[in-house]
Amino acid sequence: MMNPSSPSPRFLFLALFAACFALLGFGLYLQHVKGLEPCPMCIMQRYAFIAVGLTALVAGLHNPGRTGTRAYAVLVLLMALAGGGVAVRQTWIQIYPPQVSECGPDLEFMLGSFPLADALPMIFRGAGDCSVVDWTFLGLSIANWSLVTFTLVVLFAIAIFLRGKARA
Repeated sequence: MMNPSSPSPRFLFLALFAACFALLGFGLYLQHVKGLEPCPMCIMQRYAFIAVGLTALVAGLHNPGRTGTRAYAVLVLLMALAGGGVAVRQTWIQIYPPQVSECGPDLEFMLGSFPLADALPMIFRGAGDCSVVDWTFLGLSIANWSLVTFTLVVLFAIAIFLRGKARA
């Protein structure tokens, strides 16, 4: 029986998977229901959340021993650091916007200027301006919340890694 005060690594990894995909679902809601176009940096952060979530899913399904748990924790840590790095850069750009947008043209321009076969990859990469803050919650932008979340994932990965070390 699982001790509620000390959940298993399997449970923790599966909870991380669920959290990542809930965040991705919310991002898709903002995009498709609220009409907020993601910028290229937003898309890169989505990729990082997908990578963290899928790694956590594999770790949860695999249910490895101490060494495997620590290895998965390091993978999650590296992916969260990469996503967090993008979130830091986007936060910086939002605080100190450049004179000229660094993120590329908007969706309407791409569809009007390029054949669909060329525009589709660009659309998938994102079309919004990375310096624009379209949505906030509690005074923080999406990039800010992404940074907070990646920071929590980094702390999670460190805790799992150290927990595995302490039990070794």
